[in-house]
Amino acid sequence: MSQDELDALMGGGTDLDSVEIEDSKEKDDVPTESENDDVPPPPMPSKDNKMVEQLDDVTKESEKNASEIFDSVDVINEGLADIENNIADNLVEIVDSNIEMFEKLSQKFPQINSFKEMIEKNKSLKSELESITETLQNNQDEIMVIMDKMQFQDIHRQKIERVINIMRSLANYMNHLFSSSTDDSQRVSSAKHIPGDDTADLVADDDIEALINSFGQK
Repeated sequence: MSQDELDALMGGGTDLDSVEIEDSKEKDDVPTESENDDVPPPPMPSKDNKMVEQLDDVTKESEKNASEIFDSVDVINEGLADIENNIADNLVEIVDSNIEMFEKLSQKFPQINSFKEMIEKNKSLKSELESITETLQNNQDEIMVIMDKMQFQDIHRQKIERVINIMRSLANYMNHLFSSSTDDSQRVSSAKHIPGDDTADLVADDDIEALINSFGQK
C-alpha cells in the first residue's frame, strides 16, 4: 500500500476493496511462534556428544585396528617368504637333479624317448616354479606398499591426538582464566538490575529457571 493510499484511507475516501496489498517477503521469512517451538534445545553433556571423548575413542579404535592389520599382513608376508624359500631351496633343486639324471639316461639310452620327455617336463616345471617365485616376490612388494600406506593411517591418528591435546590445553586455560580464589558461596548475589536498565524488559528469576529446566526435558 502506497503512502497516498494510506492517507486517503485514513481520510475515509478510499474503497478498501480497491486497495492492493503488497506481499511482504520479510514477514514470510520471520519464523512463527510454533516454528520456534520446534527448535530443540542444545543437548545435555553426555558420553555421546563429548567431542574429546569421541576423538579418544576414534584414536584408540584406529590404533587397535591398525595394529591388527599390521599383524595380519605380516603373517601373509612371512607365509609368502616361506613358500619362496621352499621353492628356491627344495623344489628347484629337485627339478635340476631330475633334469641332470634324465639327460644322462637319455645319452646312454638314446632309443628310449621317455627319458627325453621327462627332460622336457622337468624343464617346463622349472619354468613354472620360476614364474611362481616371481609372482610371490611381486606380492611381497605389494604388501610392503600396503604397510607403507598404513603408516599414513598412524600419522593421521597422531594428528588427531595432537588436536585433542590442543583442545584439552585450551579447556584448561579457559578454566584457569575464569577461576577465582573467592568461593562462590561467599559471593554477593548479583543485582537484579542496575541504574539505566529498562526494568520492563528484564526477565524474572522464575522465567530463567524455567528456561534452564527446559533444556533437560526435551
